[in-house]
Amino acid sequence: MATSPIRPAGPITPFLWFDGRAEEAAAFYATLFGDSGIDEVTRYPEAGQEVHGQAAGTAMTVRFHLAGQPFMALNGGPQFPFTEAVSFMVTCGTQAELDALWGRLTEGGDPEAQRCGWCKDRFGVSWQVVPAALGAIVGDPDPGRAARATTALLAMRKIDLAELERAAAG
Repeated sequence: MATSPIRPAGPITPFLWFDGRAEEAAAFYATLFGDSGIDEVTRYPEAGQEVHGQAAGTAMTVRFHLAGQPFMALNGGPQFPFTEAVSFMVTCGTQAELDALWGRLTEGGDPEAQRCGWCKDRFGVSWQVVPAALGAIVGDPDPGRAARATTALLAMRKIDLAELERAAAG
């Protein structure tokens, strides 16, 4: 029996669980992209501290948007840390944009989590910072060019578009 697709009442929104740093993270992320900002912060009340364990006045949820995309963050505690199983991919138009964003995201992040354009920021959130041309280069119809570019990509931490193009060319 087929069912009709659900039409959500609002956008599908990534929801991020932080251990006490939701407001700080949202404020930082909002500095990275145009059309970004914090929309609303709710705070933990005195009531329910035996359940939520947070000090009254601490940010509970932070509703924010990055490049127009809505997000929600929760200060939920240490129970559910971030993993690389979920990441946010940002496609950059130029190498200069990629370099600038990579520099900001990796500052204070985990250097061991940097590979193939992936990085982990100081809050433990994983990002993929990629050039717009990446798909065309590693998906080149010439299998030799694609293989050389892919091999070069797999050896990189931050993606270097010019190096990928040189590798593809042989």
